Amino acid sequence: MMQKIDGQAIAEKIKKKIAAEIEKSKGPRPNLAIILVGDRSDSQLYVSKKEQEGKKVGIDTHLYKMAADTPEAELLSVIDFLNKDELIDGILVQLPLPKQFNTDKIIQAIQPDKDVDGFHPHHPDYIVSPVLAAIKACLDDINFMPAGKSVCVLYNSEVFGQSVKKFLEQEEMIVSLQKNPEQADLIVSALGEPGKIKKEMLKKDVVIIDIGITKVGDKILGDVDTKEAKDIASFLTPVPGGIGPMTIAFLFQNTWEIFKRRQ
Repeated sequence: MMQKIDGQAIAEKIKKKIAAEIEKSKGPRPNLAIILVGDRSDSQLYVSKKEQEGKKVGIDTHLYKMAADTPEAELLSVIDFLNKDELIDGILVQLPLPKQFNTDKIIQAIQPDKDVDGFHPHHPDYIVSPVLAAIKACLDDINFMPAGKSVCVLYNSEVFGQSVKKFLEQEEMIVSLQKNPEQADLIVSALGEPGKIKKEMLKKDVVIIDIGITKVGDKILGDVDTKEAKDIASFLTPVPGGIGPMTIAFLFQNTWEIFKRRQ
C-alpha cells in the first residue's frame, strides 16, 4: 500500500524554527528578491506561495515580473542591480526560463553568496539547494538507503537535472537522466506534465519524488497519475503538500543564513 510523504509537516517544523529565530533577533528582516519571467502557470503558483509563506516567517519578498520576450540583456541588468542592492539578501530566478534564455548564463550572473537556489557553481557551502535539501529530507523521513540504488531523474530544466544528478551521485546512487524509469528504485520527476507518469513506467515498490506542479482549472496536479501508482509505488510525495512546501522552507532557511552572515 502506497504511503504519502508529509512534506507539509516537515516544512512547518523548518519554518517555525526560522520564524522564531527572526522574531528573537529583534532586528531588520531578511529580504528576498524573486524574478519571474513569462507566464507559466506552475511558475506563477510557485512564486505566489513563496510570497505568502515569506510573510508568515518574517522574510520580506520583492517580486520582479518580466515578460517572456524580455531581452536577455535586460534580465541581466536587473540581476546586476539586485547584486549591488545592499537591502537584498537573496536572489531567486524562477525556473524554467523561456527557451530563448541561456539559463546557465543567467544563474551565473547572480552573486554567488546571494544565490538562494544554490545553482551557482561557486555558491558557498552554507547555501544548500532547496530542492536537493527537500529530496534528502524525504529520503531521510522514510529511511531510504540510497547507496547502490538506481534512480531516474525526469525534468524540464537542464540546470535542475544536472544538479540533482550530481547530488544523487554523491549519495552513491546510480543515476539515469530522462530514460528507463521502469528500472528505477527511485524516480525524481520535475516535468510539469500532469499525470505523465503511468503504471507501466514504474518498478514495484518504487519511491517517487514528484516535484512537478501544474494548475489545471482549480486543481493542482503533479507529474504522477496517483490512481495508477497507488498499487505499485511504496512512497510518493503528494501534489500539493509534498516537495513544494519543503523547497519553500529550505529557500527561507538559505535566505536567513545569508542574512545572518551579511550583518
